[in-house]
Amino acid sequence: MCGIVGYIGTKEKKKIILEGLKELEYRGYDSAGIAVMKDGELDFFKAVGKLENLANKTANFNSDGFGLAIGHTRWATHGKPTEINAHPHLGQYSCVIHNGIIENYQELKIKLTQEGMNFLSQTDTEVIVHLFEYYASNLEPFEAFKKTIAELKGAFAILLVSKKDPNTIYFAKNAVPLIIGKNGDENEYYFASSDAPLVSLVDKVAYLEDGDYGYVNLNECKIHHDQACIQPTFIALSQDKSYAQKDGYRFFMEKEIYEQSRVLGEVLMGRLQGEQIVFEDIDETLLQNIDEITLCACGTSYHAALSGAYLLERLAKIKTKVEVASEFRYREAIIGKNTLFIVISQSGETADTLEALKIAKAQGVKTLAICNVDNSNIVRLADISLLTRAGIEKGVASTKAFATQVATLWMLAIYLAQKANLDMSKEIKALRSLPSIVKVEQNLHEKVHRISKRYLHGHGFFFIGRDVFYPLALEGALKLKEISYLHAEGYPAGEMKHGPIALADSELFTVALMPQNCLYEKTKSNVEELAARDSTLLAISPFDFDLSDDFIRTSKQEHYMCEFFEMMVILQLLALEVSIRLGNDVDMPRNLAKSVTVE
Repeated sequence: MCGIVGYIGTKEKKKIILEGLKELEYRGYDSAGIAVMKDGELDFFKAVGKLENLANKTANFNSDGFGLAIGHTRWATHGKPTEINAHPHLGQYSCVIHNGIIENYQELKIKLTQEGMNFLSQTDTEVIVHLFEYYASNLEPFEAFKKTIAELKGAFAILLVSKKDPNTIYFAKNAVPLIIGKNGDENEYYFASSDAPLVSLVDKVAYLEDGDYGYVNLNECKIHHDQACIQPTFIALSQDKSYAQKDGYRFFMEKEIYEQSRVLGEVLMGRLQGEQIVFEDIDETLLQNIDEITLCACGTSYHAALSGAYLLERLAKIKTKVEVASEFRYREAIIGKNTLFIVISQSGETADTLEALKIAKAQGVKTLAICNVDNSNIVRLADISLLTRAGIEKGVASTKAFATQVATLWMLAIYLAQKANLDMSKEIKALRSLPSIVKVEQNLHEKVHRISKRYLHGHGFFFIGRDVFYPLALEGALKLKEISYLHAEGYPAGEMKHGPIALADSELFTVALMPQNCLYEKTKSNVEELAARDSTLLAISPFDFDLSDDFIRTSKQEHYMCEFFEMMVILQLLALEVSIRLGNDVDMPRNLAKSVTVE
């Protein structure tokens, strides 16, 4: 996720911005930029890559004395990681930085282009500064800013500065974090997208709410909400930097589980338009004459691929198979000429997946990458790519990367089905509810915490499910293995009596995924067979199950994929809480690395 830092006051501004952005490196970025307004003049610098590149560009620049500055680290969503696409984005006399996604940027861009505005970048952010200047030609700056914000749809945290009012920073917040900080009674203000850059600089912060907007200058901080001016509430800021980076959570993995509601909202933005799925990144000619899809991935991404195969065949009616990348690259596989070869990778650098992609390219088939990192090797090599927009994931055990991969595959299945004129209204309705479904309720987390104390020993775990819940069972087992070091296996529930049930006794723990809308009775029968062999049962279902030792009730949903994502969160929390009880380092499990760039 992108990072924001801002400052207005008399201190050396360049230093404050660069050091603040440094504190946000843990969020991930591919470019950075800074703009400084001093004595009515606007200076700006941008650089691709690490912050040291930006620091080198500003080495001879001084910004002492009163003025203001804004800085940004960018994680690409619209447009490649280039200096032109890096923030801040400039108009004729103003500039802006922005976190989030402007969902209606294309229609705004068309409108502004017709009014004679010229666009340089591929980003959604640039429309903000041009829209502001369009209104500022006839209105006072704050009125122009208000009209600008009113036209934006989507998620945004915005800082904007303009030569028309060179002593003011304008800000707005919706669905993306933005914080204002101050130190004692000093007449200076700081901005950041998380607490980390503000630690040691300020002692009080105000956390903006969705819909808040306003401005700061040397004399005042004005916050508005629904046209009314409200009094900002500043509270004490913890001075623990590691705690600030985790936003108060115990581990990055825990933070990332809670972030899934926001990131799934960002996955949908601009892609779910009314009743249609729109992928601006896809050249439709590349998908012509496709009669088969091959999905290829490793680890968690492989589980996402297995989930996607069910959806692609069921919804788009296209024959789909799934390959483990480390096996595919060595078995001299033959790929049909009308195959779409899809690789899935969180980092875009996974060695086995990259080599599999090269094999597909060598056989001349069309390729698509589903990835979280723009400009990675896999994205550059594939014909087309879909970014998952998860932001950086610090925890080695993947959570939000898996969620966004499955969501992207679901959208791709709907997209292909709609191209074939199939009715996807039920899918669209279910897809729209994803951000609310994965929001972690405190009572759920507390229940998982209480239950977890039973599952710290024994000789192993079965995670079982049917249909798309089988790959979810595989993923649940992998999460537990990765961070608790307990043996766990995922199985199709119907395979129990084909051998695995021989292991069943009271020291074998079974985590049973029993959704309402996907083969409930069949799965229930399989779970009953395990109960009869004394396996300790944790049932996850919207329906009561009297034979279970522990039970987590899920919501009664209309669509099985809504149940899938709700159960996904429960499995992630279970692995987290078991690992914490065992005293393990959740974020850095032994023997594992985040990005596997060797065989």
